Amino acid sequence: MVAYPLIGLLAGFLAGVFGIGGGVVVVPLLVVVLGWQGVEGDIALHLAVGTSLATIAITSLSSARAHYRHGNVRLDCLLPMLPGMTVGAIGGVFLGDALSGRVLSLLLGLFFLCLAGKLLLGARPRGARALPGWPGMAAAGSVVGIASALFGIGGGALTVPFLEWRSVPMRQAIGTAAAAGIPLALVGAMTAMLVGGDAVAMNWTTGYVYWPAFFGIVILSVPGARLGARLASRLPARVLKLTFALLLLMVGGHFLLG
Repeated sequence: MVAYPLIGLLAGFLAGVFGIGGGVVVVPLLVVVLGWQGVEGDIALHLAVGTSLATIAITSLSSARAHYRHGNVRLDCLLPMLPGMTVGAIGGVFLGDALSGRVLSLLLGLFFLCLAGKLLLGARPRGARALPGWPGMAAAGSVVGIASALFGIGGGALTVPFLEWRSVPMRQAIGTAAAAGIPLALVGAMTAMLVGGDAVAMNWTTGYVYWPAFFGIVILSVPGARLGARLASRLPARVLKLTFALLLLMVGGHFLLG
């Protein structure tokens, strides 16, 4: 109960500093803490992903509301992507449940290494194309939904680069991704509760959501995000990106090595 609020504080802080969903931090740290509690590796990983989705559904509200007040949520982007995101989130949870803990760990490791590489290389798509029609936006949303639910992260890691590539300004891409993260995480978390069923023989769980961790993380994640946002405005962007990229490299290597 001491570790969970600290995870929430760190996740919110790093999300505020780097603009990347707190699930990138919550999932690996939850796996470690659940391991300390004696939870089996496969179950710990699935619990970490499901619980991370539940926390994102709550912590995204503050960010999305602020972006909406500043006019940075593009409904013409959000609404076409939502059906695909919803279906993709459900499919991502079922896919994660079907995978062994080892395979899911490998996929997580590769994903974190890709994020680290993106930060280190400064790779950003150039806005050179217009938004596709509803079918194209729905298809993009389904990819975001699958990856987000499979890895227990917010959709911003994929939504923001996609919208930037489609000529959406950066602030509007971030705001739209924040708003999309709420229904995406809600659907993913609810599906994780149902899919987990009786697979987890632990008290205080509903499927793959572990409630003590959920409440502990939520308590300090929002204050942490505000603190991180203030720090981000003062420190050099290059230092921040390099530090976080190194953290992602370590986390990715940890998952790859099992």
